[in-house]
Amino acid sequence: MNRVRRTLAATVTLAIASMTLTGCFEEASPHDAVRDFLVGWQSNDYELAASRADGDPAVVRKALSDAKLQLDAASFRFRIKSVRVTGDESQAEFGVEVDLGDNNPLWTYDSVLPLRLDDGMWKVKWSPAVLHPQLKEGQRFAVKAKPKPRQPVLDRGGDPLQQDMFLYVAGVVPAQLGDRAEEVVKQLSQITGYAEDRLLSRIRSAPPNETVPLITFGRTRYQSVRQKLDAIPEVKTVTEKQPVDPASPKQIVGRVSALTPETEQKLGGPQRAGDSIGQSGLQQAYQGYLTGSTETQVIILDLNTGEEVASLQQWPGRQNRSVQTTIDSGVQVAAERAVSSTRASALVAVDSSTGEIRAVSTRGLHQQNDALAGRFPAGTAFSIVAADAILKAGVQTKQKLPCPAERTVGGARFVSAAQVTGSSPTFQQNFAAGCVTALASLARRVTGDDLARSAENFGIGLPWQLPLKSFSGSRPAFDGDAAKAKAIAGQNVEVSPLSMALVAGAVASGTWRPPVLVTAPDTPDAADEVTPAPQPPPRQLDPQVREALTAMMRAGAQGTPAQAGSGRVHGVTSAATGKENDAWFVGWQGDLAIAVFTRNYNPAAVAGSFFAALGDAP
Repeated sequence: MNRVRRTLAATVTLAIASMTLTGCFEEASPHDAVRDFLVGWQSNDYELAASRADGDPAVVRKALSDAKLQLDAASFRFRIKSVRVTGDESQAEFGVEVDLGDNNPLWTYDSVLPLRLDDGMWKVKWSPAVLHPQLKEGQRFAVKAKPKPRQPVLDRGGDPLQQDMFLYVAGVVPAQLGDRAEEVVKQLSQITGYAEDRLLSRIRSAPPNETVPLITFGRTRYQSVRQKLDAIPEVKTVTEKQPVDPASPKQIVGRVSALTPETEQKLGGPQRAGDSIGQSGLQQAYQGYLTGSTETQVIILDLNTGEEVASLQQWPGRQNRSVQTTIDSGVQVAAERAVSSTRASALVAVDSSTGEIRAVSTRGLHQQNDALAGRFPAGTAFSIVAADAILKAGVQTKQKLPCPAERTVGGARFVSAAQVTGSSPTFQQNFAAGCVTALASLARRVTGDDLARSAENFGIGLPWQLPLKSFSGSRPAFDGDAAKAKAIAGQNVEVSPLSMALVAGAVASGTWRPPVLVTAPDTPDAADEVTPAPQPPPRQLDPQVREALTAMMRAGAQGTPAQAGSGRVHGVTSAATGKENDAWFVGWQGDLAIAVFTRNYNPAAVAGSFFAALGDAP
């Protein structure tokens, strides 16, 4: 599409140029010859251009046509700078703009068109120098393109989060094709789906004695076409190692495929065979950085020897670079083990003091769509956030609070499956056990604004951003006792495992922080002028409230499977909610805060397996 747009732009420019040249040069003069020659060259009307030159028309036509093929140019455009006449001689200085196509840069240079008066008519004095001042007889243009190898996605320690995998690159040596270039290209097009004209133009624009990479295949695709490729003797296939086989967390790192006809034109920089395309995850989000863009060079070759005699212009392309993530491979292994015995679960671990994501693991769910961006009812795990408002309203952790099986608040009915020991349980005991009816009864002790401020202080609904799709949470307006009670019970609040891991991290460290997944580059957009969107600032918790919440969450983890490890665990397990029997464990041990979401499985058991696996790690 970019090539088409540039060609259309060239057509518009041509029309304007024709009117300008015609309007300015009304008298018979060198200007008429300059106008006809350049307009003919620009519009591919080589017959018109040749009629204004003093050389053999067939030679001129072929030279102009070959120049476009040799440069694989989408268009030529010209701008007259001056025309000087000295007797029977004249010189027209003009600027040249060559669109090299395929999203390559524009090549611009200045040149001079010499003319002479021949039998009353001005003619362009033909020589190869008309095409470029440095081009001589027995020489031709060529374009050298060199793709850069893909860079890896790294964990926080600098180790790759993928393994090398072989891609297969089919190419040809133009000089070895002889008169079979068009036939070879036709066969390749039928096998691969690439357009014949694009393959042929790449061959014709390349140095004749160098291998031109044309098409890249993944292993499966290559095996399916291997016999057909082998049947074309001029086509040679080589293997190239690229870091494209993702390690855990695989869906966060993302998949990579070989360049295809469909993806070739979607990229923002010049790409060639040998390049790889990120299809998902960070590989897709940081495609521009991981691959950079192709190094391109316009050169002059000797027709007899094929040797390079001059370099006219070189574009280094955009430098590629690796992507540094916050994933800790050791923590990731522990997370993978923890969810392995479940059917549907997600575990997100963050560093409580920085918000950096250390692990994302799922079983039966998607790491990005569910663990980072899932929208699940919060259940009584949201009571951590609600407790911030309740404690600030003056409710004490030791306040007696009955836990009936059923209760109605503001017309909303609540049923609790939690069992709280003792005849007069406290707020802390009900919090630890997740007694819905007891917690909902506290709705009258707080205002809707109180709850909204607490939700905001814990990042729920704040516009934080990751390079991958994510969800910070959503909540309704807390405009009545029923809405407040449902919020305290987490029935009208949606969250993601990531947003709840950050809630746990806020209590653990005393400060809520936005999540971080990638530390370098600053933004997925490789354009220099793009600056990253600002993240919400950290939110410090009230120290006294945090102290109370810490004790409450310590009580919430005691006696649960989350204590399977040797360290001190804080957390709460939510009551199952919804038709899917969903449940949460939200808490922390040491510097790692986690949220575990499960279906038909005890989330505290997953948390315990995770913390135990961390203790077993070397």
